[in-house]
Amino acid sequence: MPIRSICVYCGSQPGRDPAYIAAGRALGKSIAAHGLRLVYGGGTKGIMGAVAAGVLSNGGQVTGIIPEFLVDMEATRHSLGQLNELIITKDMHERKHKMFERSDAFVTLPGGIGTLEEIVEIMTWGQLGRHEKPMVFANIGGFWDPMLSLVNHMRGEGFIHRAHLVQPLVIQEVDDIVPAILERDEITASSKGEEAVISKL
Repeated sequence: MPIRSICVYCGSQPGRDPAYIAAGRALGKSIAAHGLRLVYGGGTKGIMGAVAAGVLSNGGQVTGIIPEFLVDMEATRHSLGQLNELIITKDMHERKHKMFERSDAFVTLPGGIGTLEEIVEIMTWGQLGRHEKPMVFANIGGFWDPMLSLVNHMRGEGFIHRAHLVQPLVIQEVDDIVPAILERDEITASSKGEEAVISKL
């Protein structure tokens, strides 16, 4: 199945390093340039807002998915009206499920506990064989190094079964992210095609 949309998880705060906001804008621009749709948490502040602005200012399409109780916390209602599609859910569980359903790949920029929880859930579903969608850690300035070290530690200690299903891409340069996702998708599609041919022999 071709990549048509990319889900981006990231902070609703800007963070202390200006590089985080810049990365958000650059990723949004790249998503738009490749003709893909952004699916994200609907926030218009912080890095979330930067990614959405990057897509919209370059002619791309944006779907925001946000629970009602977070609208005034993570967004401004005026800015929400600029999104191509806005879905307001009743709770976080519905939000995450809809984001998963509408996305063909996942990218994680710097963020906090909520961002971490979202990508870990996607990794968990991958480990359980629920999806084979590409996952990327946008490791801006080494932000995700502690997380990646922990994952490697858990793998080394034997707590990540079926580890071959939990292999997120780790990419430092924002402009490399979308091309890497598209390349990974092509490789996966090609290998499935070969498996289908072999099974018929």
